[in-house]
Amino acid sequence: MPDGNVIAEFPKLNRGYNSVFRPDALSIGLVAPLEAHHHNAVPDMSRHTERAQLADKLGFAALWLRDVPFNVPNFGDAGQIYDPFVYLGLLAGLTKEIALGVASIVLPLRHPAHVAKAAASGDQLSGGRLLLGVASGDRPEEYPALGMTYSDRGARFRESLEYIRKMATEYPDFSNNHGELNGRFDMLPKPVASHFPILITGGSQQSPDWISANGDGWMTYPRDAKAQAQLVENYRAKSSAIGKPPKPVMQSLYIDLVADTSADPSPIHLGFRSGTKFLKSYLRDLQDCGINHVALNLRFNGGDVEDTMKRLADEVLTEFPTQGTTQ
Repeated sequence: MPDGNVIAEFPKLNRGYNSVFRPDALSIGLVAPLEAHHHNAVPDMSRHTERAQLADKLGFAALWLRDVPFNVPNFGDAGQIYDPFVYLGLLAGLTKEIALGVASIVLPLRHPAHVAKAAASGDQLSGGRLLLGVASGDRPEEYPALGMTYSDRGARFRESLEYIRKMATEYPDFSNNHGELNGRFDMLPKPVASHFPILITGGSQQSPDWISANGDGWMTYPRDAKAQAQLVENYRAKSSAIGKPPKPVMQSLYIDLVADTSADPSPIHLGFRSGTKFLKSYLRDLQDCGINHVALNLRFNGGDVEDTMKRLADEVLTEFPTQGTTQ
């Protein structure tokens, strides 16, 4: 951990947040679809519910869903196909302990009232296991399809987040460009805790100061250890400077786990191919950088996905265990 970055504790929110994010510790999650579909943009989603239940049983900390409204060929990635909130509702009933995250809802493309109600519903139905990642979006083609403009998505993102926060309060009296609430009616359900955890993704068209002040955590992307450590330290320093408590940081990582435990790494898209020995060393480095959670993506994995999940549980999760999901 970098000097000056030692943390006593994070705020206590819901079960998912409390178990996934712990100071000076790292937990491991998975990104849906739990399928190796390589260069095919569209997964077939075979055995997707069985694999989600297996991830829960094996002790992975979180399962992350994506918000991909349209299959844009230039991006080559349709996510897990299903709407994240519909899918989250299904998984809430099929799993027991694993946190259910969305990485990330594209706020400018949805009305914040719908996001607030869907997220609070998922939080309640899962027993407080929801983690809500939010982003401003990076697919320009989606915006005109929904009658929106791409250039002002940053401003709409800020106003959406403000609106969603207000929905967690009783009978809110509030207005912005998304609508007016006069304090005489309310939205139900409410989140399990004072609010559900909101993690801001990347820059989301916002300043670093705004990101540090307004989220319950930060989602970022893979970088070399030195650069990542500096970004994490800067993020937490900005929060501290305005009197905010320390907050967790997580990142994504594509992996292709090979049979040879000692295999050296070779690069793949936003990650690497290696054996478990190097993977554990890399994860220890991330933990030392101040990263609290890594969401592993198996899209480019060469081996059987279920076998890989079991190997990760046996050889990696034992070193990075998840704390029990208590309220």
